[in-house]
Amino acid sequence: MDSVRYVGMDVHQSTISVAVLNQEGKLMQQSVMATKATAIVELLKGLRGVVHVTCEEGTHSAWLYDVVVRHAARVVVCNPRKNALLKSGNKSDRIDARKLAELLRMGVLSPVYHGEQSTRTLQQLVASYMALTEDTGRAMRRIKALYRSQTIACAGKKCLGKRHRGEWLEKLSNSGQRRRAEWLYQELDAVQGLRREARLAVLAECQKYPAAKLLRSMPFFGPLRAAVLIARVQTPHRFRSKRQFWTYCGLGLETRSSADYVEKDGRIMRRRRPVYIRGLNWNYSHELKNVFKGAATTASTMAGPFREFYEVRIANGIAPAMARLTLARKMAAIALILWKKGETFEAKHLNLQAA
Repeated sequence: MDSVRYVGMDVHQSTISVAVLNQEGKLMQQSVMATKATAIVELLKGLRGVVHVTCEEGTHSAWLYDVVVRHAARVVVCNPRKNALLKSGNKSDRIDARKLAELLRMGVLSPVYHGEQSTRTLQQLVASYMALTEDTGRAMRRIKALYRSQTIACAGKKCLGKRHRGEWLEKLSNSGQRRRAEWLYQELDAVQGLRREARLAVLAECQKYPAAKLLRSMPFFGPLRAAVLIARVQTPHRFRSKRQFWTYCGLGLETRSSADYVEKDGRIMRRRRPVYIRGLNWNYSHELKNVFKGAATTASTMAGPFREFYEVRIANGIAPAMARLTLARKMAAIALILWKKGETFEAKHLNLQAA
């Protein structure tokens, strides 16, 4: 039987620190090489046996995965937030690489999904659109902050539009402030134009995916939300159940309990007390949480089957915020079902058994 080699890579812009362990955890090789595909492939080809490779999720992880996946039996791109061992003791590139290899050998790394190639174009377009959306909001906040600094009330969007800009610029008494406001307006116009262009590109690319039509059949789930979902999830089959999907979307509940069992009459029994819920999970995709929270908020205010679902929860005494969260979880579960099974939305999907 071939031996197994566990390779930990601590990746940086110009260099990669590499540590290779065998099955017993003995250090077989440690080196530093350039961040180049040829150097990485040469290293992996020189290793005997079955090669397992790991690196942390980061700027270079997608590129490194594409380089390594053809030359290794298993590639794990791990979540750096959960690698507590790397934070203890001394720290250096060589130490981090060896610790990564050891965690891979122990099988305790939390993988981050990589591998789907068909959605790469949509991923890049959606990332560009989301970044331009953030830049648009940042430019708007800077303009309003300038007016507020001069105690000029600027609620609403009137101060941002082109029609009344001259009136608003006249309210600034200092010439430097007016010049700054003009530059900010120019920035806002440029970013808004790019954002509209990116949005059209996202919608055009999303039409190429059969899943988009299935997801859009769900009320209040338009083409842009479908595009963000497809780009971020890539494939629904990476989630075994709706609860894993809820956690990925930031809609999973975190619970805490301790001393769950007691001895009674010579038998070990579980305590009869409720599990403490400590809120939603903290490690999630912010874009997907915004997608489902936004869809649930809109659905709770407009007529339709989701509005009825929401009102039943309110009638049962659930607080409005918790009812909207329940609706968001329901919509996420239905979206996963439609995508997995290739179905379009029907009222039956609102049944508890369906999601």
